[in-house]
Parts: sequence; C-alpha cells; structure tokens
Amino acid sequence: MKIVIVGAGKVGELLCRDLSLEGNDIILIEQDAKILEKILANNDIMGFVGSGVSYDAQMEAEVPKADVFIAVTEKDEINIIASVIAKKLGAKYTIARVRSTDYSSQLNFMTESLGIDLVINPELEAAKDIKQNIDFPEALNVENFLDGRLKLVEFHIDKDSILDNVSLFDFKQKFFPNLLVCIIKRGDEVIIPSGNSVIKGDDRIYITGSNSEIIKFQDALGKDRRKIKSAFIIGAGIISHYLAEELLKDKIAVKIVEMNPKKANKFSEYLPNATIINADGSNEEILREENFQNYDSCISITGIDEVNMFISIYAKKIGIKKIITKLNKLSFVDILGENSFQSIITPKKIIADKIVRVVRSIANKKKNLIESFYRLENNTVEAIEILVNSDSKINNIPLKDLKIKKNLIIAYIVRNNVAIFPKGTDVINEGDRVIIITKESFFDDINNIVAE
Repeated sequence: MKIVIVGAGKVGELLCRDLSLEGNDIILIEQDAKILEKILANNDIMGFVGSGVSYDAQMEAEVPKADVFIAVTEKDEINIIASVIAKKLGAKYTIARVRSTDYSSQLNFMTESLGIDLVINPELEAAKDIKQNIDFPEALNVENFLDGRLKLVEFHIDKDSILDNVSLFDFKQKFFPNLLVCIIKRGDEVIIPSGNSVIKGDDRIYITGSNSEIIKFQDALGKDRRKIKSAFIIGAGIISHYLAEELLKDKIAVKIVEMNPKKANKFSEYLPNATIINADGSNEEILREENFQNYDSCISITGIDEVNMFISIYAKKIGIKKIITKLNKLSFVDILGENSFQSIITPKKIIADKIVRVVRSIANKKKNLIESFYRLENNTVEAIEILVNSDSKINNIPLKDLKIKKNLIIAYIVRNNVAIFPKGTDVINEGDRVIIITKESFFDDINNIVAE
C-alpha cells in the first residue's frame, strides 16, 4: 500500500520503520531537512521537505493516490488540517495524532464532521494502559481482547512458587482450567509453549483469561492483590492529566510532583482534588519529605527517560508496591525491563501498534478484520484478535484436521460473545473472533495459521 506520513518525530520515525518493514511504500513529509535525511538513510522509504498543510507538498507526495495518510507532527492543529486536506485530495484513509486535552471532547466531531477517519491520542492511550496496570498490581503488562472482557497478562513466577516445575498440562488440569499460558520468557528465550512445556521459577509468563479468573490466579499464587489506594506521580504532562482524572474517579489518592511552577499551578487548577507539589521529583530528599515510601504506587512519567529510570529504581529499593515507568527509547525498555519487575509504558509503541493494526486491516479488507493487535517481547511475538469472514479457507474444518503452524497458539474462539478454549474437534466459523499468539511476524490473515 502507498502510505504518506507527515512528521518525523518519535512516532513518525517508528512508523516509517514498522510500516516499511511490513512491505508498504512509505513517503515521508518533514520540514526539517536534516531530520528527514537521517530517517531516509536508515529506512527504505521516500521523502520530501515541506509542510504537511501545504497543498504543493501533499501533491508532490502523491497524497491523492495514498491508501493511508498519517499526520503525527508535534502540533495538533497541523495534524488536523493536514488530514482534512489529504481527505479532500483523495487519500482513502486518514489518521491524525491529537494530543491536547483541549480536543479530548471533540474527537467524534473530528471524525464525523471533518472527515478524519481515525483520531489517535497517544497520551490518552498511555494513561489508559497505566490505569489498567494499576488495576492489576502484580502484573507486569496487561493487554485487552474482546473489548476488555479478556485479558492477556504478564506475571513473574517466583522461585518458590507453586508453579515452579509445573507442566502446562498440569497447570490446566490441576490448577487453572480456565486460563491459558500463551508465552514463557526464560532469560533471553521466548517460548510459545505446548502442553509438555514446563514453567520454572524466575520465568515470566503471559496468561489469558477473564478478569475474575486472573484474580483467582493472583490469589492462588499468594500475590498481594490489595487495590492500589494511592498514586505518587512524577511529572505533570498530558499523560498525568488524563491519568489523574481516572485515578480520582476511582477514589485513589493522587499526588503529583512537578518541577515547572507554571505547570504545577495549572495542574492545581485542573485537578483540585489532587495534591500538586512544585518540586524536583528526582530529589531523594524531596521524595522523603513527601512521604514517597508510603504510597502504593509510583508512576514516573517525566519527559526524560533517565530521570524516570532513576526514580523507578529508587522506588523499587524502598519497597513501593507498584512501579510504572514511561520510557521513549526502546533500548532503555530492554535494559530496565530485564532487571526489574515493573510495568513499562512506551507511548510511541502503543500508537505504532494501533496504527499497524489499522493498516493491516485496510490492506486485507477482503480477508479478515484485525480487532486487536499487540507486539510483545521486543516484537518477537504478536497477539492478534481477528474477526473471521465467510471467505476464510479454514472455516468449518475441525482444528485437528488442520496442520497448525509451530510457534502459534489459538488461545480462544469467541462465538456469540462466549469465549471457548478450542479443542481438536472445534471449528472456526464466519463471524467468530479468534485470538492468536504467534512468533510469526506480519500476521494478517486467519488462513495463515495453517502450515504450507
């Protein structure tokens, strides 16, 4: 497909890489010639220097022929106007990144009246992810399927756990019949398990199931699932605004520390029920004065990765229960994720995954619609929810008669809103939602579960 991207910031650069690797023809519009040159040197794409709101720039980039137009500059207004122009010129599908809280109540207007097909707010999506992680205090990572009714949740298995040296057959037969282990991470190895696979202490495992079943899992492991009642947030950015609003709705006590006095004052006006402190949140003395150690959760979401890492490491040292860290550099995600059991949020990756899902669905509109899509473990695993259409070649064939690919699990077949753990005698029908976990990259069609 032909895709035009406007803006070569963090999100734009990641999209250029990911969407070009998916086999799309990418054209990038960027005002800064040096930034454009750098990205062109590192990716197999084309690019033009210019403004996304320029008619001439859009014509030069062949926007009228674009299957997808994506505006992800740092300025919301440019993204909105650029997308409106692109739609008028003939781009088939337009996506605009809109971050400001000023526009959060106007997203439906933008899609319905301005003709923008999809408006994405990365900060709002990041806040939702953080809130979801707070709802599962012992989880390292939480993803949604079936509109949130099913979860894919990552846990660390302690060395003295009841699950140490338990096979997945026994896991299901003796312990948790309504849960499925989809991924095992052991050191540097990522495993899509079979029934003979064995869980070992110090593994990180991903399980899928309903909220109630996952809570039972935490209980059985002796995990402390007491609800988070207080949140200490460092950094008063847009994510903090959205997050604090949601936490306060749940009666969670919120304290936000922000170094910039103007930001701190604005937050005091926006969030009268939160405690706002104008101070350096990376200063240990300040943290002690603000009783940091007494909070249930630490959410470090400043604009500087190194500061967020330092605060999170300190929070772990003093024993804070739930630690959530925002990181932008993917290399830092690997470093921190392997050395501390905490939740890591990367806003640009959240948005990239959502846009990749949309692009795959558009590319395969005659095949099957991708409802949910997540890339896990440094993009080595994909978790996908696919809506099956009438043309699927595997429809109405018992799974035992299909040669299912290795390193692939059919986690659920969802039919009439009922989630089924599939057995060999089960079949996939038109209208089913199928949840698949696979190590195959660029998975976009239910027919691809079958080995050639």
